[in-house]
Amino acid sequence: MNYAIAIHGGAGTIVPEDMTPELEKAYKAALNEAVEAGYKLLVAGESAQKAVVAATLSMENSLLFNAGKGSVFTHTGSHEMDAAIMCGHDLSAGAVAGVSNVVNPVLLAEGIMEKSDHVFLSGQGAEAFALKEGLTLAPPDYFFVPFRYQQWKAVRDTNTYTLDHNVQAADGLLKDKKFGTVGAVACDQRGNIAAATSTGGMT
Repeated sequence: MNYAIAIHGGAGTIVPEDMTPELEKAYKAALNEAVEAGYKLLVAGESAQKAVVAATLSMENSLLFNAGKGSVFTHTGSHEMDAAIMCGHDLSAGAVAGVSNVVNPVLLAEGIMEKSDHVFLSGQGAEAFALKEGLTLAPPDYFFVPFRYQQWKAVRDTNTYTLDHNVQAADGLLKDKKFGTVGAVACDQRGNIAAATSTGGMT
């Protein structure tokens, strides 16, 4: 077998007191669903690019992960999402930053890579491109997840920030440690490698 996929579901650590058996089961099921979404494409002979997009999409569509639907709140109580993709066989890449209403930022990053003259778009320009390409947009309430809201309320009036879960940091404490959120990397049957990542940033 000359193909494989690996995924990760976030930065930060869920402390034991916050991890119930039910929640652990839900996370494992969601991770399994994501890796299977990509793996079945590899088995069928599809590209590594399609596989990593499928796996990342699955995690963006779950409220459990800090990407897409489950994105954390910014300091102002809004959402700003980023995503990126790169393919090893031709070194093509696409990235997006600071979008607020794009349901699947990884699809926007892929669209930027394949259908634009740019490698990177951000903010309103990225959202205009998403609209032009017919990607699904959603109002702010789509991204409202109660436990993310509670995380935001806990730190909004402080000088700290949090990663996906309970890793808190005062200004500068984690300055030398850069975390992504969800991601996938795959090698397809032709030996090509691709990687994708998506994040809602930090609370």
